[in-house]
Amino acid sequence: MPGLTEAKNSHGRVRLWRNNLNLTWALIGREIRSRYRGSFLGFFWSLINPLLLLAVYTFVFGTIFRARWATSTDDSSSAEYAVILFAGLIVFNLFSETLNRAPTLILQNSNYVTKVIFPLEILVPVAVGNALFHALTSIAILLPFVFLVFGHLPATALLLPLIILPLLLVILGMAWFLASLGTYIRDIGQFISTLTMATLFLAPIFFPATVMPEWARPVLMINPITIPVEQAREVLIFGNLPDFELLGAYAIASAVIAALGLLWFTKTKDGFADVL
Repeated sequence: MPGLTEAKNSHGRVRLWRNNLNLTWALIGREIRSRYRGSFLGFFWSLINPLLLLAVYTFVFGTIFRARWATSTDDSSSAEYAVILFAGLIVFNLFSETLNRAPTLILQNSNYVTKVIFPLEILVPVAVGNALFHALTSIAILLPFVFLVFGHLPATALLLPLIILPLLLVILGMAWFLASLGTYIRDIGQFISTLTMATLFLAPIFFPATVMPEWARPVLMINPITIPVEQAREVLIFGNLPDFELLGAYAIASAVIAALGLLWFTKTKDGFADVL
């Protein structure tokens, strides 16, 4: 019966997605544990590293360079600049950590390609989940310092998932594309590390977008992390609502990028075994 067959197929797809989701969570946990296995402090390093970075940013940019955020008051402190800078770098690190790994994901897990039946698509979400874990620990460090430095912790911080989720879709789509491309073209990893570093300086991380000349602002908007960086600061630090219209357009573009990246990966993965 056609109806019964369709129902069975639908149930099978749901079960497959559920199994893949469970496997993804298990692999993310394994990656996080393996990263700190054997170290004396273990998971505490995920908290210590952001604290050390924040201290370094405060000293270097605040004490040595005496940098101040352009939109702040004249009596703004170096700590304010460090906190604002750190918020932007959290977004950048989430983006760059995954994309720098993406071109070698299949190469480093070739046993999944050649020896067993494995849903290769989930290797990218596993890498994203690992980077997201460290981004969340950095945010956990950031929030108390926002309160200490600015004297308040805005309620708008609860809206941060609305900004992070579209960014994750962008990262997934780009990482799926790069994971496939890097399997066939091994040199792509060298280029991506340079490209991700360029996104650091072509995004409003060390400076607000408003200080850029008008002719250069379209360049900033091409950068996939510009909108998340600015909107994350608005909700986490300045206590402003995000630009929902801009964020909606970004979310639509993010969904398209994720879908195209996954489509590219699924269309090209059959040839992975031939080049490994």
